[in-house]
Amino acid sequence: MFSSINSLGVSGIGGYSVSVEVYITNGLPHFEVVGLPDAAVKEARERVHAAVKNSGFRFPVSRLTVNLAPADKKKTGTVYDLPILVGILAASGDIKQPAADTAFIGELGLTGELRPIQGALPMALAAEREGIRRLFVPAENAAEAAFAEGLEVCGVKTVAELVRHLRGEQVIAPTEAPALEAQAADLLDFADVKGQENVKRAFEIAAAGGHNILIVGPPGAGKSMLAKRLPGILPDMSREEILESTEIWSVAGLTSHERPVIASRPFRAPHHTVSAAGLAGGGAFPRPGEISLAHNGVLFLDELPEFRSDVLEVLRQPLEDGVVTVSRVAGSVSFPSRFMLVCAMNPCKCGWYGHPSGRCKCSEAEVHRYHARISGPLLDRIDLIVEVPALDYEELKRRAPAESSADVRARVNAARERQRARFADSSRCNARMQTKELRQFCAPDAEGDALLKAAFDTMHLSARSYDRILRVARTIADLEGSDAIRADHIAEAIQYRTYELRR
Repeated sequence: MFSSINSLGVSGIGGYSVSVEVYITNGLPHFEVVGLPDAAVKEARERVHAAVKNSGFRFPVSRLTVNLAPADKKKTGTVYDLPILVGILAASGDIKQPAADTAFIGELGLTGELRPIQGALPMALAAEREGIRRLFVPAENAAEAAFAEGLEVCGVKTVAELVRHLRGEQVIAPTEAPALEAQAADLLDFADVKGQENVKRAFEIAAAGGHNILIVGPPGAGKSMLAKRLPGILPDMSREEILESTEIWSVAGLTSHERPVIASRPFRAPHHTVSAAGLAGGGAFPRPGEISLAHNGVLFLDELPEFRSDVLEVLRQPLEDGVVTVSRVAGSVSFPSRFMLVCAMNPCKCGWYGHPSGRCKCSEAEVHRYHARISGPLLDRIDLIVEVPALDYEELKRRAPAESSADVRARVNAARERQRARFADSSRCNARMQTKELRQFCAPDAEGDALLKAAFDTMHLSARSYDRILRVARTIADLEGSDAIRADHIAEAIQYRTYELRR
Protein backbone atom coordinates (compact mmCIF):
# COMPACT_ATOMS: atom_id res chain seq x y z
CA MET A 1 0.00 0.00 0.00
CA PHE A 2 1.43 3.31 -1.11
CA SER A 3 0.49 6.98 -1.03
CA SER A 4 2.21 10.22 -1.97
CA ILE A 5 1.29 13.52 -0.30
CA ASN A 6 2.42 16.99 -1.33
CA SER A 7 4.08 19.06 1.35
CA LEU A 8 6.58 21.90 1.64
CA GLY A 9 9.72 22.92 3.50
CA VAL A 10 11.78 26.05 4.12
CA SER A 11 15.40 26.74 3.24
CA GLY A 12 16.56 30.17 4.38
CA ILE A 13 13.42 32.23 3.81
CA GLY A 14 12.35 30.41 0.64
CA GLY A 15 9.93 27.52 0.48
CA TYR A 16 10.36 24.40 -1.64
CA SER A 17 8.15 21.41 -2.46
CA VAL A 18 8.50 18.09 -0.64
CA SER A 19 6.82 14.82 -1.56
CA VAL A 20 5.93 12.66 1.46
CA GLU A 21 5.84 9.04 0.27
CA VAL A 22 4.32 6.44 2.59
CA TYR A 23 4.74 2.70 2.00
CA ILE A 24 3.05 0.07 4.17
CA THR A 25 4.06 -3.57 3.75
CA ASN A 26 3.94 -6.83 5.65
CA GLY A 27 6.53 -7.49 8.31
CA LEU A 28 7.32 -6.82 11.92
CA PRO A 29 5.88 -3.49 13.15
CA HIS A 30 8.40 -0.77 12.33
CA PHE A 31 8.09 2.94 11.57
CA GLU A 32 11.02 4.57 9.76
CA VAL A 33 11.40 8.11 8.35
CA VAL A 34 14.09 8.59 5.68
CA GLY A 35 15.13 11.48 3.43
CA LEU A 36 17.66 13.32 5.64
CA PRO A 37 15.30 14.15 8.55
CA ASP A 38 16.57 16.05 11.58
CA ALA A 39 15.68 15.09 15.14
CA ALA A 40 12.38 17.01 15.08
CA VAL A 41 11.28 15.20 11.91
CA LYS A 42 12.26 11.80 13.33
CA GLU A 43 10.21 12.50 16.45
CA ALA A 44 7.17 12.87 14.18
CA ARG A 45 6.83 9.09 14.45
CA GLU A 46 5.66 9.33 18.05
CA ARG A 47 3.45 12.37 17.48
CA VAL A 48 1.78 10.84 14.41
CA HIS A 49 1.25 7.46 16.12
CA ALA A 50 -0.48 9.06 19.10
CA ALA A 51 -2.49 11.50 16.95
CA VAL A 52 -3.82 8.72 14.70
CA LYS A 53 -5.02 6.60 17.63
CA ASN A 54 -6.38 9.52 19.68
CA SER A 55 -8.35 10.73 16.63
CA GLY A 56 -10.22 7.42 16.48
CA PHE A 57 -8.33 5.64 13.68
CA ARG A 58 -6.36 2.39 13.57
CA PHE A 59 -2.61 2.70 13.25
CA PRO A 60 -1.28 0.00 10.85
CA VAL A 61 0.54 -2.83 12.64
CA SER A 62 2.97 -3.35 9.76
CA ARG A 63 6.28 -2.22 8.39
CA LEU A 64 5.88 1.49 7.56
CA THR A 65 8.41 3.57 5.63
CA VAL A 66 8.10 7.31 5.06
CA ASN A 67 10.37 8.96 2.48
CA LEU A 68 10.73 12.73 2.27
CA ALA A 69 11.74 13.58 -1.28
CA PRO A 70 14.00 15.02 -2.52
CA ALA A 71 15.99 12.71 -0.28
CA ASP A 72 19.27 14.64 -0.64
CA LYS A 73 17.93 17.84 0.98
CA LYS A 74 17.99 18.17 4.77
CA LYS A 75 14.48 18.31 6.29
CA THR A 76 13.98 20.27 9.49
CA GLY A 77 11.14 21.20 11.81
CA THR A 78 7.72 19.80 12.58
CA VAL A 79 5.85 20.78 9.40
CA TYR A 80 5.81 17.18 8.10
CA ASP A 81 3.67 15.75 10.91
CA LEU A 82 0.38 16.39 9.10
CA PRO A 83 1.37 15.13 5.63
CA ILE A 84 2.86 11.97 7.19
CA LEU A 85 -0.41 11.32 9.03
CA VAL A 86 -2.50 11.97 5.90
CA GLY A 87 -0.21 9.65 3.92
CA ILE A 88 -0.65 6.85 6.47
CA LEU A 89 -4.45 7.22 6.44
CA ALA A 90 -4.48 7.24 2.62
CA ALA A 91 -2.20 4.21 2.36
CA SER A 92 -4.35 2.38 4.93
CA GLY A 93 -7.53 3.09 2.97
CA ASP A 94 -9.14 5.27 5.67
CA ILE A 95 -9.33 8.19 3.23
CA LYS A 96 -8.94 8.60 -0.52
CA GLN A 97 -5.64 9.73 -1.99
CA PRO A 98 -5.80 13.57 -1.96
CA ALA A 99 -5.79 15.40 -5.28
CA ALA A 100 -2.47 16.17 -6.92
CA ASP A 101 -2.99 19.93 -6.48
CA THR A 102 -3.44 19.64 -2.69
CA ALA A 103 -0.71 20.03 -0.08
CA PHE A 104 -0.48 19.71 3.71
CA ILE A 105 1.77 21.25 6.38
CA GLY A 106 1.39 21.29 10.15
CA GLU A 107 2.59 20.12 13.54
CA LEU A 108 0.51 17.61 15.51
CA GLY A 109 -0.25 17.41 19.19
CA LEU A 110 -0.65 13.94 20.74
CA THR A 111 -4.43 14.34 20.90
CA GLY A 112 -4.72 15.17 17.20
CA GLU A 113 -4.93 18.97 17.40
CA LEU A 114 -2.82 21.04 15.00
CA ARG A 115 -0.29 23.50 16.35
CA PRO A 116 1.18 26.58 14.59
CA ILE A 117 4.38 26.31 12.59
CA GLN A 118 7.11 28.67 11.43
CA GLY A 119 7.45 29.75 7.79
CA ALA A 120 3.81 29.40 6.73
CA LEU A 121 3.92 32.31 4.24
CA PRO A 122 7.14 31.26 2.44
CA MET A 123 5.76 27.74 2.07
CA ALA A 124 2.41 29.04 0.82
CA LEU A 125 4.15 31.19 -1.78
CA ALA A 126 6.22 28.16 -2.83
CA ALA A 127 3.02 26.09 -3.11
CA GLU A 128 1.55 28.73 -5.41
CA ARG A 129 4.64 28.59 -7.64
CA GLU A 130 4.46 24.78 -7.77
CA GLY A 131 0.89 24.79 -9.03
CA ILE A 132 -0.76 23.79 -5.76
CA ARG A 133 -4.34 25.03 -5.59
CA ARG A 134 -5.37 23.95 -2.07
CA LEU A 135 -3.22 24.08 1.06
CA PHE A 136 -4.16 22.73 4.49
CA VAL A 137 -2.39 24.44 7.40
CA PRO A 138 -2.94 24.79 11.18
CA ALA A 139 -5.81 27.19 11.87
CA GLU A 140 -3.50 29.70 13.57
CA ASN A 141 -1.36 29.98 10.41
CA ALA A 142 -4.27 30.23 7.96
CA ALA A 143 -4.49 34.04 7.86
CA GLU A 144 -0.75 34.34 7.18
CA ALA A 145 -0.71 31.66 4.46
CA ALA A 146 -3.81 33.13 2.80
CA PHE A 147 -1.78 36.11 1.58
CA ALA A 148 -0.43 33.86 -1.18
CA GLU A 149 -2.62 34.74 -4.15
CA GLY A 150 -4.21 32.04 -6.28
CA LEU A 151 -4.18 29.57 -3.40
CA GLU A 152 -7.12 28.22 -1.40
CA VAL A 153 -5.94 27.98 2.21
CA CYS A 154 -7.90 25.86 4.68
CA GLY A 155 -7.19 26.27 8.38
CA VAL A 156 -7.44 22.98 10.29
CA LYS A 157 -7.91 22.62 14.04
CA THR A 158 -7.90 18.82 14.49
CA VAL A 159 -7.16 15.65 12.55
CA ALA A 160 -10.78 14.50 12.93
CA GLU A 161 -12.00 17.76 11.32
CA LEU A 162 -9.59 17.31 8.40
CA VAL A 163 -10.66 13.69 7.81
CA ARG A 164 -14.34 14.67 7.76
CA HIS A 165 -13.49 17.29 5.12
CA LEU A 166 -11.49 14.85 2.99
CA ARG A 167 -14.35 12.34 3.16
CA GLY A 168 -16.83 15.02 2.10
CA GLU A 169 -18.74 14.86 5.38
CA GLN A 170 -17.96 18.40 6.56
CA VAL A 171 -16.47 21.24 4.55
CA ILE A 172 -13.68 23.42 5.92
CA ALA A 173 -14.27 26.91 4.54
CA PRO A 174 -11.23 28.56 2.92
CA THR A 175 -9.64 31.39 4.91
CA GLU A 176 -9.98 34.92 3.54
CA ALA A 177 -6.80 36.96 3.73
CA PRO A 178 -7.17 40.30 5.55
CA ALA A 179 -6.65 43.43 3.48
CA LEU A 180 -2.93 43.68 2.76
CA GLU A 181 -2.09 47.31 3.37
CA ALA A 182 0.36 49.29 5.40
CA GLN A 183 -0.73 49.77 8.98
CA ALA A 184 0.29 52.58 11.29
CA ALA A 185 1.20 51.04 14.62
CA ASP A 186 0.88 52.88 17.92
CA LEU A 187 4.05 54.89 17.34
CA LEU A 188 5.81 57.55 19.38
CA ASP A 189 5.48 61.11 18.11
CA PHE A 190 8.16 63.69 17.28
CA ALA A 191 5.87 66.29 18.84
CA ASP A 192 7.01 64.96 22.24
CA VAL A 193 10.61 66.05 21.58
CA LYS A 194 11.56 69.57 22.63
CA GLY A 195 14.05 71.43 20.49
CA GLN A 196 16.64 69.50 18.42
CA GLU A 197 15.22 70.85 15.16
CA ASN A 198 18.47 70.16 13.31
CA VAL A 199 18.35 66.50 14.32
CA LYS A 200 14.67 66.20 13.35
CA ARG A 201 15.56 67.64 9.95
CA ALA A 202 18.32 65.05 9.53
CA PHE A 203 15.92 62.24 10.46
CA GLU A 204 13.41 63.55 7.93
CA ILE A 205 16.05 63.43 5.19
CA ALA A 206 17.17 59.96 6.29
CA ALA A 207 13.59 58.65 6.24
CA ALA A 208 12.83 60.23 2.86
CA GLY A 209 15.84 58.67 1.15
CA GLY A 210 16.50 55.55 3.24
CA HIS A 211 19.87 56.91 4.38
CA ASN A 212 22.06 55.66 7.23
CA ILE A 213 22.53 58.13 10.08
CA LEU A 214 24.75 58.53 13.15
CA ILE A 215 23.81 60.89 15.98
CA VAL A 216 26.40 62.00 18.55
CA GLY A 217 25.64 63.77 21.79
CA PRO A 218 25.90 63.75 25.60
CA PRO A 219 23.66 61.67 27.90
CA GLY A 220 20.12 62.98 28.19
CA ALA A 221 20.24 65.02 24.98
CA GLY A 222 17.47 62.90 23.47
CA LYS A 223 19.35 60.56 21.09
CA SER A 224 17.41 57.40 21.92
CA MET A 225 14.17 59.36 22.25
CA LEU A 226 14.58 60.72 18.72
CA ALA A 227 15.61 57.39 17.21
CA LYS A 228 12.62 55.57 18.70
CA ARG A 229 10.31 58.08 17.02
CA LEU A 230 11.80 57.48 13.58
CA PRO A 231 9.26 54.71 12.65
CA GLY A 232 6.50 57.32 12.93
CA ILE A 233 7.85 59.24 9.92
CA LEU A 234 8.93 56.33 7.73
CA PRO A 235 7.04 55.94 4.42
CA ASP A 236 4.23 53.43 3.98
CA MET A 237 5.21 49.90 2.99
CA SER A 238 4.33 48.52 -0.44
CA ARG A 239 2.74 45.09 -0.90
CA GLU A 240 6.08 43.62 -1.97
CA GLU A 241 7.83 45.00 1.10
CA ILE A 242 5.11 43.68 3.42
CA LEU A 243 5.40 40.16 1.99
CA GLU A 244 9.23 40.25 2.05
CA SER A 245 9.34 41.28 5.71
CA THR A 246 6.63 38.81 6.69
CA GLU A 247 8.52 35.91 5.10
CA ILE A 248 11.57 36.70 7.23
CA TRP A 249 9.61 37.14 10.45
CA SER A 250 7.59 33.99 9.73
CA VAL A 251 10.73 31.86 9.38
CA ALA A 252 12.00 33.38 12.64
CA GLY A 253 8.71 32.42 14.35
CA LEU A 254 7.72 36.02 15.07
CA THR A 255 4.33 36.07 13.33
CA SER A 256 1.15 34.97 15.05
CA HIS A 257 -2.57 34.56 14.54
CA GLU A 258 -3.07 38.09 15.89
CA ARG A 259 -0.24 39.51 13.74
CA PRO A 260 -0.11 37.41 10.54
CA VAL A 261 1.80 40.02 8.51
CA ILE A 262 4.39 42.72 9.19
CA ALA A 263 2.50 45.73 7.84
CA SER A 264 4.49 48.46 9.59
CA ARG A 265 8.20 48.98 9.09
CA PRO A 266 10.33 46.89 11.48
CA PHE A 267 12.38 48.62 14.16
CA ARG A 268 15.08 46.41 15.68
CA ALA A 269 17.29 47.62 18.53
CA PRO A 270 19.63 44.81 19.63
CA HIS A 271 21.63 45.25 22.84
CA HIS A 272 25.34 45.94 22.47
CA THR A 273 26.11 42.45 23.85
CA VAL A 274 24.66 40.84 20.69
CA SER A 275 26.99 38.40 18.92
CA ALA A 276 28.00 38.50 15.26
CA ALA A 277 25.78 35.47 14.60
CA GLY A 278 22.89 37.15 16.39
CA LEU A 279 23.27 40.17 14.13
CA ALA A 280 23.92 38.43 10.80
CA GLY A 281 22.01 35.20 11.42
CA GLY A 282 23.23 31.69 12.02
CA GLY A 283 22.67 28.40 13.78
CA ALA A 284 23.20 24.83 12.63
CA PHE A 285 20.37 25.45 10.18
CA PRO A 286 20.72 29.21 9.54
CA ARG A 287 17.98 31.50 10.74
CA PRO A 288 17.66 35.28 10.13
CA GLY A 289 19.56 37.65 12.41
CA GLU A 290 18.76 41.19 13.49
CA ILE A 291 19.88 42.80 10.23
CA SER A 292 17.45 40.62 8.26
CA LEU A 293 14.62 41.13 10.75
CA ALA A 294 15.18 44.86 10.13
CA HIS A 295 14.74 44.37 6.35
CA ASN A 296 12.66 47.25 4.92
CA GLY A 297 12.89 48.97 8.30
CA VAL A 298 15.39 50.31 10.83
CA LEU A 299 18.31 48.75 12.68
CA PHE A 300 19.08 50.96 15.69
CA LEU A 301 22.44 50.51 17.41
CA ASP A 302 22.51 52.54 20.62
CA GLU A 303 25.88 53.13 22.32
CA LEU A 304 27.63 52.24 19.06
CA PRO A 305 31.24 52.07 20.39
CA GLU A 306 30.16 49.51 23.01
CA PHE A 307 29.47 46.91 20.30
CA ARG A 308 32.34 44.49 19.68
CA SER A 309 34.40 45.33 16.60
CA ASP A 310 33.73 41.95 14.94
CA VAL A 311 30.00 42.57 15.33
CA LEU A 312 30.17 46.03 13.74
CA GLU A 313 32.27 44.79 10.83
CA VAL A 314 29.52 42.28 10.00
CA LEU A 315 27.45 45.27 8.86
CA ARG A 316 29.79 46.42 6.11
CA GLN A 317 28.89 43.97 3.34
CA PRO A 318 25.10 43.90 3.97
CA LEU A 319 25.01 47.72 3.94
CA GLU A 320 26.46 47.69 0.43
CA ASP A 321 24.77 44.63 -1.07
CA GLY A 322 21.42 44.49 0.74
CA VAL A 323 21.90 40.79 1.41
CA VAL A 324 23.83 38.69 3.94
CA THR A 325 25.06 35.17 3.23
CA VAL A 326 25.44 32.77 6.15
CA SER A 327 27.53 29.65 5.56
CA ARG A 328 27.29 26.63 7.82
CA VAL A 329 27.95 22.89 7.52
CA ALA A 330 24.31 22.41 6.47
CA GLY A 331 24.82 24.84 3.56
CA SER A 332 24.84 28.51 2.64
CA VAL A 333 21.75 30.66 2.93
CA SER A 334 21.23 34.25 1.78
CA PHE A 335 18.91 36.56 3.70
CA PRO A 336 17.75 39.98 2.44
CA SER A 337 19.03 42.86 4.56
CA ARG A 338 18.07 46.23 3.13
CA PHE A 339 17.69 48.41 6.19
CA MET A 340 18.31 51.91 7.48
CA LEU A 341 21.20 51.90 9.92
CA VAL A 342 20.61 54.35 12.76
CA CYS A 343 23.40 54.70 15.33
CA ALA A 344 23.78 56.74 18.50
CA MET A 345 26.85 57.36 20.59
CA ASN A 346 28.31 59.62 23.25
CA PRO A 347 31.24 61.86 22.29
CA CYS A 348 33.44 60.08 24.84
CA LYS A 349 33.33 57.34 27.47
CA CYS A 350 31.88 59.60 30.17
CA GLY A 351 29.65 61.30 27.61
CA TRP A 352 30.54 64.95 28.21
CA TYR A 353 33.46 65.64 25.89
CA GLY A 354 33.20 69.18 24.50
CA HIS A 355 30.39 70.22 26.87
CA PRO A 356 30.65 73.89 27.99
CA SER A 357 30.42 72.84 31.65
CA GLY A 358 33.85 71.21 31.42
CA ARG A 359 32.61 68.17 33.35
CA CYS A 360 34.41 65.74 31.00
CA LYS A 361 37.55 64.29 32.62
CA CYS A 362 38.57 62.04 29.69
CA SER A 363 42.05 62.53 28.33
CA GLU A 364 42.63 63.08 24.63
CA ALA A 365 44.06 59.58 24.36
CA GLU A 366 40.93 58.10 25.95
CA VAL A 367 38.68 60.02 23.55
CA HIS A 368 40.74 58.78 20.59
CA ARG A 369 40.53 55.18 21.81
CA TYR A 370 36.77 55.50 22.28
CA HIS A 371 36.21 56.87 18.76
CA ALA A 372 38.66 54.38 17.24
CA ARG A 373 36.28 51.54 18.11
CA ILE A 374 34.34 52.55 15.01
CA SER A 375 36.24 51.68 11.86
CA GLY A 376 36.70 54.09 8.96
CA PRO A 377 35.05 51.78 6.39
CA LEU A 378 31.92 51.57 8.56
CA LEU A 379 31.79 55.36 9.01
CA ASP A 380 32.20 55.73 5.26
CA ARG A 381 28.90 53.86 4.83
CA ILE A 382 26.97 56.34 6.98
CA ASP A 383 25.34 59.16 5.01
CA LEU A 384 24.54 61.65 7.77
CA ILE A 385 26.44 62.39 10.98
CA VAL A 386 24.63 64.81 13.27
CA GLU A 387 25.56 66.33 16.61
CA VAL A 388 22.81 66.33 19.25
CA PRO A 389 23.56 69.18 21.68
CA ALA A 390 22.43 69.19 25.28
CA LEU A 391 19.26 71.25 25.81
CA ASP A 392 19.34 74.42 27.90
CA TYR A 393 16.72 75.33 30.48
CA GLU A 394 14.76 77.66 28.21
CA GLU A 395 14.25 74.92 25.61
CA LEU A 396 13.16 72.41 28.25
CA LYS A 397 10.50 74.65 29.76
CA ARG A 398 9.10 75.70 26.37
CA ARG A 399 5.44 74.70 26.00
CA ALA A 400 4.92 75.55 22.34
CA PRO A 401 3.82 72.43 20.41
CA ALA A 402 6.41 70.89 18.10
CA GLU A 403 5.68 69.54 14.62
CA SER A 404 3.99 66.16 14.73
CA SER A 405 5.27 62.97 13.11
CA ALA A 406 2.17 62.91 10.87
CA ASP A 407 3.19 66.22 9.26
CA VAL A 408 6.75 65.05 8.68
CA ARG A 409 5.52 61.68 7.38
CA ALA A 410 3.39 63.44 4.75
CA ARG A 411 6.50 65.14 3.33
CA VAL A 412 8.47 61.90 3.49
CA ASN A 413 5.73 60.03 1.59
CA ALA A 414 5.65 62.76 -1.06
CA ALA A 415 9.43 62.49 -1.52
CA ARG A 416 9.23 58.70 -1.75
CA GLU A 417 6.50 59.00 -4.41
CA ARG A 418 8.92 61.04 -6.52
CA GLN A 419 11.52 58.30 -6.09
CA ARG A 420 9.08 55.52 -7.00
CA ALA A 421 8.19 57.39 -10.17
CA ARG A 422 11.86 58.01 -10.94
CA PHE A 423 12.95 54.38 -10.53
CA ALA A 424 9.61 52.77 -11.58
CA ASP A 425 10.00 50.54 -8.51
CA SER A 426 7.90 50.66 -5.35
CA SER A 427 10.76 49.57 -3.08
CA ARG A 428 13.63 51.69 -4.46
CA CYS A 429 14.91 54.82 -2.77
CA ASN A 430 17.75 57.28 -3.27
CA ALA A 431 20.08 55.50 -0.85
CA ARG A 432 20.10 52.47 -3.19
CA MET A 433 20.98 54.29 -6.39
CA GLN A 434 23.69 52.63 -8.46
CA THR A 435 26.48 54.43 -10.35
CA LYS A 436 24.52 54.68 -13.60
CA GLU A 437 21.55 56.20 -11.77
CA LEU A 438 23.79 58.65 -9.93
CA ARG A 439 25.06 59.97 -13.27
CA GLN A 440 21.52 60.19 -14.61
CA PHE A 441 19.66 61.73 -11.66
CA CYS A 442 22.24 63.42 -9.43
CA ALA A 443 24.08 65.94 -11.58
CA PRO A 444 24.31 69.21 -9.60
CA ASP A 445 24.27 72.64 -11.23
CA ALA A 446 27.55 74.45 -11.91
CA GLU A 447 27.60 76.24 -8.55
CA GLY A 448 26.79 73.00 -6.70
CA ASP A 449 29.51 71.14 -8.60
CA ALA A 450 32.10 73.75 -7.63
CA LEU A 451 31.03 73.52 -4.00
CA LEU A 452 31.26 69.73 -4.06
CA LYS A 453 34.74 69.84 -5.61
CA ALA A 454 35.95 72.21 -2.90
CA ALA A 455 34.54 69.93 -0.19
CA PHE A 456 36.10 66.87 -1.83
CA ASP A 457 39.55 68.47 -1.83
CA THR A 458 39.30 70.09 1.60
CA MET A 459 37.70 67.17 3.50
CA HIS A 460 39.69 64.46 1.66
CA LEU A 461 36.51 62.54 0.86
CA SER A 462 36.52 59.02 -0.54
CA ALA A 463 34.69 58.07 -3.72
CA ARG A 464 32.02 56.41 -1.58
CA SER A 465 31.55 59.61 0.46
CA TYR A 466 31.25 61.61 -2.76
CA ASP A 467 28.46 59.32 -3.99
CA ARG A 468 26.68 59.46 -0.65
CA ILE A 469 26.70 63.27 -0.61
CA LEU A 470 25.06 63.23 -4.05
CA ARG A 471 22.41 60.75 -2.86
CA VAL A 472 21.60 62.88 0.19
CA ALA A 473 21.45 66.03 -1.95
CA ARG A 474 19.04 64.25 -4.29
CA THR A 475 16.80 63.46 -1.30
CA ILE A 476 16.92 67.06 -0.05
CA ALA A 477 15.85 68.20 -3.51
CA ASP A 478 13.03 65.63 -3.54
CA LEU A 479 11.74 66.95 -0.20
CA GLU A 480 11.55 70.40 -1.80
CA GLY A 481 9.91 68.99 -4.93
CA SER A 482 12.85 70.12 -7.06
CA ASP A 483 14.06 68.22 -10.13
CA ALA A 484 17.39 70.04 -10.10
CA ILE A 485 20.08 69.65 -7.45
CA ARG A 486 21.12 73.15 -6.50
CA ALA A 487 24.09 74.46 -4.53
CA ASP A 488 22.04 74.81 -1.33
CA HIS A 489 21.09 71.11 -1.54
CA ILE A 490 24.76 70.20 -1.92
CA ALA A 491 25.72 72.49 0.96
CA GLU A 492 23.23 70.88 3.34
CA ALA A 493 24.34 67.39 2.31
CA ILE A 494 27.99 68.31 2.95
CA GLN A 495 27.04 69.75 6.34
CA TYR A 496 25.98 66.27 7.48
CA ARG A 497 29.51 64.97 6.95
CA THR A 498 31.42 67.72 8.73
CA TYR A 499 31.32 66.24 12.24
CA GLU A 500 34.75 64.77 12.83
CA LEU A 501 35.29 61.81 15.11
CA ARG A 502 38.66 61.99 16.85
CA ARG A 503 40.07 58.69 15.64
